[in-house]
Amino acid sequence: MRSLRPGFLWAAPATLFFVAFGILPIAIVAYLSMTRWNGLGSPEWAGLENWRALPDDPDALHGIKVTFQLTLLCWLIQTPLSLLLGVWSAGTQRGRAILSTVFFLPLLLSTTAIALIWLSLLDPNFGLAVDLGGLAGILGSPDRALYAVAFVIAWQFVPFHTLLYQAATRQIPTSMYEDAELAGAGTTRQFFAITLPQLRNTIVASSVLIIVSSLTYFESILLLTGGGPGTATRVLPLHMYIKGFVGFDMG
Repeated sequence: MRSLRPGFLWAAPATLFFVAFGILPIAIVAYLSMTRWNGLGSPEWAGLENWRALPDDPDALHGIKVTFQLTLLCWLIQTPLSLLLGVWSAGTQRGRAILSTVFFLPLLLSTTAIALIWLSLLDPNFGLAVDLGGLAGILGSPDRALYAVAFVIAWQFVPFHTLLYQAATRQIPTSMYEDAELAGAGTTRQFFAITLPQLRNTIVASSVLIIVSSLTYFESILLLTGGGPGTATRVLPLHMYIKGFVGFDMG
């Protein structure tokens, strides 16, 4: 037991931090979900009343659907782009360093700044949307707004996942490519036979990060569309915000 004590002491700060900012907020939210509370007075115990009413809330069910649609879109867009850019940026092509720097610029910007930039660019009255007629009113289209949101999110986070693939690609032994060249394998064959299998763990890790992040997107959608038009982009986190802080129904 004495030998284990130093380990507990080293783990104590991280454990306390996780309990304070991970477990405790979840417990508080679970408690509030069983109350009637407008955010101002004292919460009143309601038991499972809110949970029983959840299936009858069409906006909540729609929010779950839109959230999963956005998650799928983000994965389908970000994964192949990040993979290809990461493999390319790990090479020794001429001008690679300069172009890689340009690709990684979105990492320096905040989510709010990126959303406001693209909101201006996609404004139907000026900016990029005017020059490219196909983009005019895209944020106001129920059928295309979610795709626009997924594109903006991808523009922000593809550089991060590109860094993951770049680092993983550089860890692949060069001898594997040298042997493949001696065997007559071309660049495409080497990519599918060597690079892609060697990156399988990175693909899994990147996919998990994309999926988890997609379930919590809020600021970008709030600033770009506000959940509209109608409820076309009203994901579950935004629905929770509207119900709690706009509708004063914290429970």
